[in-house]
Amino acid sequence: MSATNVSRIAIAAGVAASTVLLLAGPAAAHVSVQPQGEAAKGGYATLNFKVPNERDKASTVKVEVNFPADHPLSSVTPEAVPGWKIAITKGKLDKPLEVHGKKITEAVTKVTWTADGSKIAPGYFQQFPVSVGQLPEDADQLVFKAIQTYDNKEVVRWIEEPKGGEEPDSPAPVLKLTAATEDHHGGAADKAGDDDSKADHNADDQAASAEGDKKDTHAASSSSSSSDTTARTLGIIGILIGIAGVAFGVLAGRRRTA
Repeated sequence: MSATNVSRIAIAAGVAASTVLLLAGPAAAHVSVQPQGEAAKGGYATLNFKVPNERDKASTVKVEVNFPADHPLSSVTPEAVPGWKIAITKGKLDKPLEVHGKKITEAVTKVTWTADGSKIAPGYFQQFPVSVGQLPEDADQLVFKAIQTYDNKEVVRWIEEPKGGEEPDSPAPVLKLTAATEDHHGGAADKAGDDDSKADHNADDQAASAEGDKKDTHAASSSSSSSDTTARTLGIIGILIGIAGVAFGVLAGRRRTA
């Protein structure tokens, strides 16, 4: 094969690869949602809405996330994001929810982040964390329809629900739910409880050890004090016996001389 043919094949392969990347890029970069850890049915979770910027000459200045109306969430608390204002929209529920013995008559329907000194520039992405609960027990996934607005007034609607195996052109963020846990609080809470329990046990052990050391020290001190007292007493007795012996010897000598 000549060098010319090799060069043509290499160029053709490069063009094909570039075309694949150009076609795959827009489809892969869309608004998505992922939990921090697990999103267990019936439990609570912190969700990250990831918003990439797809435009080369425009920045994202507004993001709206609509919460599912078929599975309303009683608790929705967004985390503050520097450079962004947050607006929470609530709506009346057709059927009240009962959570921890209380009836909830309204729920969050939408959370909107608007740029306030910050933007999502070309080539960057931004995450918007939200704490939610309780997640439904009768669903395998939740669909959050999102709307992305650029500073050139362009609006992209990520609202198409996935059907079958093919991904739509503008897919909505989908949260996959995992199997329910026993206490509906997730592994992080259990681990924290275990750590607290271990810490308590360690503290008790340390306190017991310190108390034991204190008792041992006191006992050793008492024993040492008793030993010192006995030694002093014996020493005094020895001295007295010695003095008495010397006195007896002197008296006996005087008697012999007389």
